[in-house]
Amino acid sequence: MDEFKFEKAVEKLEGIVEFLEGGEATLDESLKKYEEGVKISRLCAQKLAEAEKKIEILTRTLNGSMNAEPFCPEEGAAPEKKTKAGPAGTPKPGAADEDNPEGLLF
Repeated sequence: MDEFKFEKAVEKLEGIVEFLEGGEATLDESLKKYEEGVKISRLCAQKLAEAEKKIEILTRTLNGSMNAEPFCPEEGAAPEKKTKAGPAGTPKPGAADEDNPEGLLF
């Protein structure tokens, strides 16, 4: 694949899955297609990782200006703030602590 196109690679993977699910291929043919699928899958994962690094979430700060923050896929949204305490050290609602390690509100 000289010029990797993510969408084309996904289509190719779908074709490989259909081929393998068809059950008509020999073991050798199936192994060859499986290996090809693994290679394409790894390329897709690499491409997604590269794209993920480029994503930034714009958040509005208190004074109204825009602030760029890196995307955090593990959390599914904006990165977690470093401080979990509210004003004057009071716990922030939903903040994780010893009694509530998951930060549940209820």
